[in-house]
Amino acid sequence: MAQAVLALGAATVTAAGCVWYLPALADLRAGSDRPVSHRRAAAACLSGWATLGVVAVLLLVSEAWWAPTVAAGVGAAVTLDLRVRAAVQRRREQRETARHWSELREDQRSPRDSRARMIIVALLIGFGLALAVAVDAAWAIAEPEEKTGGWVVAAGATTIVGLFLIVAAVSGRVPRRHRDDVKGHFRRQSG
Repeated sequence: MAQAVLALGAATVTAAGCVWYLPALADLRAGSDRPVSHRRAAAACLSGWATLGVVAVLLLVSEAWWAPTVAAGVGAAVTLDLRVRAAVQRRREQRETARHWSELREDQRSPRDSRARMIIVALLIGFGLALAVAVDAAWAIAEPEEKTGGWVVAAGATTIVGLFLIVAAVSGRVPRRHRDDVKGHFRRQSG
């Protein structure tokens, strides 16, 4: 009678464990969409719950205690082996991810460099605008009655501001290009 009660308890716990083994089954079915460590952990979860289910069946059909005991021991050993391998693989994946992120972060500018670069860009744009206004003012003072001078002044100011905007944009993008090359390198390696 004790085996029947244990079998009923094991079957009930196995049925209630669906909140663990159904997501694990989904992880295994996802295949390469999940990391290797997740798939190994899912296999460990499924083997543990399957072991409990097998033990419940063996408790019902077998009168001897040795069959469910052996099944529980073998299942526990397999589950433990899979779980340890999953943990080792997870550590390996975390180290690799940390290494990739550290290589990407090596190239990032410090906030001080970023602030200095923004100041330089702002100064270049401001100097370009000031130079354009100065050229316009000088032209207006030198030729106050010239009717065609307006087009020349506008073209000169636009050219000066455009050149300084180009210089500011180029000086702001120089370090970013190198960081994009590093990201492209990792994309080529993983692809």
